[in-house]
Amino acid sequence: MTNTLTALQELIDVVAKLRNPDGGCPWDLAQTPQTLTPYVIEEAYEVVNAIQSEDNQAICEELGDLLLQVVLQAQIASESQQFTLKEIAEGISQKLIRRHPHVFGDVSVTNVDDVRKNWEEIKAAEKGEATPDKQLLSSKLSSYARKLPPITAAMNISKKAAEAGFEWENIDGVWDKFREELQEFQHALIHETPEEQQAELGDLIFSLIQVARWYQLDPSQGLQGTNQRFIQRLQKMEAFANRPLTDYSLDELEALWQQAKAQIAQQKQEQQY
Repeated sequence: MTNTLTALQELIDVVAKLRNPDGGCPWDLAQTPQTLTPYVIEEAYEVVNAIQSEDNQAICEELGDLLLQVVLQAQIASESQQFTLKEIAEGISQKLIRRHPHVFGDVSVTNVDDVRKNWEEIKAAEKGEATPDKQLLSSKLSSYARKLPPITAAMNISKKAAEAGFEWENIDGVWDKFREELQEFQHALIHETPEEQQAELGDLIFSLIQVARWYQLDPSQGLQGTNQRFIQRLQKMEAFANRPLTDYSLDELEALWQQAKAQIAQQKQEQQY
């Protein structure tokens, strides 16, 4: 434990030095809680990716990067006397103690469902809110929008709304809605402001997520797969190319793309045998 605390204190000291106006790092000194927000999200995703890869070294490294974001936020807040890392640690420790009365108190539980029920009831009491089973639908949906990445939040919002009766009678109605939103988006691109175009884009994506829900597909997983396939094909294109891709014409790039796609398909077919 002593070694762990020593290592944590070293990180705190390093971050404090980086933020020191006298000899610190210009980039770190220029950061605010708002400018660091994208890095918090990025590092969290990289932790998830490392865990999925089951690479212990990568997991350890990415958790360190995520921890850095916590310490940086605490350092910036402490500079204006808002709160400190000590208060962050104390706060989460006390929260865990309060919400685990079956461990730190005399409450008895028999299964995971009991634990979850107690957690939600204690959480609701702390915040002066109704428990999830008594919350208004809008409150539940707002919680998804606050806590989850947009695509995941949209899927959860869609499911809960459907359970409450906001649902089409059949898949034809879902496809009709998608086509309607596509037309409205296309119209907005020509006739509307950027803000309205953005709003229509959101409506179109949300309607496509309804299609995914009806077919029991995971849009986040689907998009992640597309991202990976695009990168994989691009890597093949770069391997085939004998000069920078920017030096190729559009037709030449298309030929390289098809060559890469064909080779990947062939490799997959060979792996099946």
